[in-house]
Amino acid sequence: MNPLPDLAFDRVAAPTPEVVALLEALDRDLGGPYEPEQRHALPLDRLFQPHIRFFLARLRGAAVACGGIAFLDGYAELKRMYAAPAVRGTGVAKALLQRLEAEARDAGTGLLRIETGCHQLAALRFYEAAGYRACGPFGPYAEMPAAAIETSRFYEKVLPPG
Repeated sequence: MNPLPDLAFDRVAAPTPEVVALLEALDRDLGGPYEPEQRHALPLDRLFQPHIRFFLARLRGAAVACGGIAFLDGYAELKRMYAAPAVRGTGVAKALLQRLEAEARDAGTGLLRIETGCHQLAALRFYEAAGYRACGPFGPYAEMPAAAIETSRFYEKVLPPG
């Protein structure tokens, strides 16, 4: 039985007001502990591109979480994943992550990666509990100066076949 029967996911192709509000909340959360050059979130104009699939999670109709998956060369990367504080610990984020993992698997991608920050302790625990393991910088992060990624934490997960 689904522990969250009132949870639904909408794939969104453009930044709706609900998506903008959630991403602004995420940016506020990330703004304090990181220097500007240490913030690697995709801006809205680069988030809604053909190689990225972005989802909005709705609980009883209300937009409560969002996240995307970028399909890159040989792997997929989680992008801009966020759950509103009111739904943290309820299983919404876990369900969203499972939805994004299924999207990767269905597209034939077996490796999923994420960059997050060292001050996002709950996020670090969340990804580790979901089977993500620490890895080195990948893709464009591997080319960045050390100061730009010194607060970054990199994770990856090999997805089991669906």
